[in-house]
Amino acid sequence: MFETVLFPVDQRNNALEMANAVITFSENQASRLFLLSVGGFSDGQEERIPESHRSLLQETQARVEAVGVPCEVVDRQVSSAVEICSLATELNVDVIVVGLKSVNPDQDTDSTALNVIQHAPCPVLVVP
Repeated sequence: MFETVLFPVDQRNNALEMANAVITFSENQASRLFLLSVGGFSDGQEERIPESHRSLLQETQARVEAVGVPCEVVDRQVSSAVEICSLATELNVDVIVVGLKSVNPDQDTDSTALNVIQHAPCPVLVVP
């Protein structure tokens, strides 16, 4: 049902812990997984992934591939829900997986995860 999955990896949301849920979901769905770095930019390097983010992506990718789930790192850095949703459209993904902890939709209007949920071109799986 979900052949392609987009997992925006954010250092603030315990990506390695979330990876276990994403791996299980991707295994059950026989999905291909795209990993995407989400976070702040460093001085004019919007298109380059900072080393700290790259390390997290590589560790997440290693965990995913260790169980046999096809995985690809999208070599692009994004910082907003609009960019995540745009990439989801570009890659024609079937579902986006986001982490969401202790967020109040009425107060946290700047939450990337909530904005992805509101504007995604496909279903969004929320991992608490």
